[in-house]
Amino acid sequence: MTQVFDRIAIIGVGLIGASIARAAREFAAAGAVSLYDASDAARTRLRELAIGDVFDDPQAAVADADLVVLAVPVGAMNGAIAAVAPALKPGAIVTDVGSVKAAVIDAVRASVPPHAFFVPGHPLAGTEHSGPDAGFATLFKGRWHVLTPLDDPRPDYAEAVAKVGAFWLEIGANVEQMDAARHDVVLAVVSHLPHLIAFNIVAMAEDLESVTESEVVKYSASGFRDFTRIAASDPTMWRDVFLNNREAVLEVLGRFSEDLAALQRAIRWGEGDTLYDLFDRARRMRREVIEAGQDTAAPNWGREN
Repeated sequence: MTQVFDRIAIIGVGLIGASIARAAREFAAAGAVSLYDASDAARTRLRELAIGDVFDDPQAAVADADLVVLAVPVGAMNGAIAAVAPALKPGAIVTDVGSVKAAVIDAVRASVPPHAFFVPGHPLAGTEHSGPDAGFATLFKGRWHVLTPLDDPRPDYAEAVAKVGAFWLEIGANVEQMDAARHDVVLAVVSHLPHLIAFNIVAMAEDLESVTESEVVKYSASGFRDFTRIAASDPTMWRDVFLNNREAVLEVLGRFSEDLAALQRAIRWGEGDTLYDLFDRARRMRREVIEAGQDTAAPNWGREN
């Protein structure tokens, strides 16, 4: 275990923020952790959890921090950086955990003072739970953390990127660098569209007039249960994701709609070979996900995380 930063500050302490705090302490990646959340109730709970030094003022929280993590919903990033920017010390590094990168860069970059550095990032990890109690230290273990560095010509910027990457490695993540625009398209495919489908299917099941809601709940098969797990995710966070990554999501959604229409035709006309080929391709993709270490093949009828 290697200490990367003397002190980190986390602004917004829900699932991701609390998990970063716990991981930084457990894996000794930071000497101290400062915490601030805009919610009075969250700060009260954080003091009870004792996972860091809790502050009632965001500027006080970041004043001595070498790394400041903006762990708020994408739509709140602009307000978060504006609240802490005046107190950032020389050489401080600002990063974020937003699952949209181009919009976050636009919202944050201009407000970071010239004596600090901004290294955008996104941990590809999470659960359907939210709030300070949801965090756990191993959330990021074996998961990818994508950095989308800026085109910053300052000689020290590369070192700042390397330190942020080293921090995430220390708390268990795999680190990759990617262009922000490409990140947003990739995430639209692997995360944003699947969540959108889950939200829609669960809402559709609730609205169906041909079956009652109690029947849907009582007879939920594993597929629908998995959709409800995804659909239980924080609505504020996901509202902001879709509003801030609308172009990439709409591009991928258009392709999905075309493929769905083709699948509908195959079912209508009894094209069994077409259906089999599609299902076989999807099954192979599942095996590749397991082989890449992103899930386990063990039976799991209601995973905990």
